[in-house]
Amino acid sequence: MAVKKKTTKKFSLRKTLKTIVTVSLFVQLLFIIYFFFRVSQHIPDGGRTTLKLILSVLIISAAVLIYFKWLQKNGFIKKIVTTIFRFVLYAHLFLLLYIILLKWIDPPLTLTQITSFVTGKGLKRDHVNFKNISYNAKLAVIAGEDQLFPDHNGFDWNAVERSFNPPRRKKSRKKKTALGAGASTISQQTAKNVFLWQGKSYFRKGLEGYFTFMIESLWGKKRILDVYLNCIEMGKGIFGIEAAAQAYFKKPAGKLSRQEAAMITACFPNPAVYTVKPVSGFVAYKSGWIQGQMNNIEDDEDVQAIIK
Repeated sequence: MAVKKKTTKKFSLRKTLKTIVTVSLFVQLLFIIYFFFRVSQHIPDGGRTTLKLILSVLIISAAVLIYFKWLQKNGFIKKIVTTIFRFVLYAHLFLLLYIILLKWIDPPLTLTQITSFVTGKGLKRDHVNFKNISYNAKLAVIAGEDQLFPDHNGFDWNAVERSFNPPRRKKSRKKKTALGAGASTISQQTAKNVFLWQGKSYFRKGLEGYFTFMIESLWGKKRILDVYLNCIEMGKGIFGIEAAAQAYFKKPAGKLSRQEAAMITACFPNPAVYTVKPVSGFVAYKSGWIQGQMNNIEDDEDVQAIIK
């Protein structure tokens, strides 16, 4: 009686990598859905946004089910779906490799920087090593922009809730802040400024969540802060802490004082309007507040672990 030989499956690196990338893509998609659900829960519209999101997910799920149940047998439809899936998968793989690469090299020109140059606002940028950035600058941006930066996973859900439910204030002629504004963490701002464009849309916000999750998972806090300080706009056509230090105070970023670092950080909400030189009223007020917050958080061990 012949004995059947056991067949052993050969290890395929290509299939293994494809599986890893596919799983990574689906994890990202699930996170984006989770991200939108968390945000929608804080929008004061009686749950309409959450309902729309649930309906969207149900429609997409139904479409996927219909495809695998009936339409997959249609060669033409299968070819279209396979082509789209491959495009998305390869795009995700490219972005994954690009983000891993940026863990060690400086990002090239960003869309925001290109737009600034094309529209005539100018472009001043000069990357500087994290070790050569003033301790005061690192502390100031955490104190002024995102004090929970060492603790969160890229998103501050409490800040999101506060941004959609701001405290009531007396009526004034000043322009009201849009609901949802001011809730972005340093990680989200880094993702937006390095990989995306300025603007407001659900599509861009979803991509922001995608990239934020990626850099939080692959870069770590110190690298995120490094890229943040080197890439974001700090004045009209001025990008990065080195260019800002030279433009405003005629000194390298490594020699910024506490007051100077706080003044530069104070302009971040709108660098074109809140000017550092000449100092605007907002920057004068906000920089004082930031210096007080710097004193409050400076002794925090988690903050120190990042900025030193």
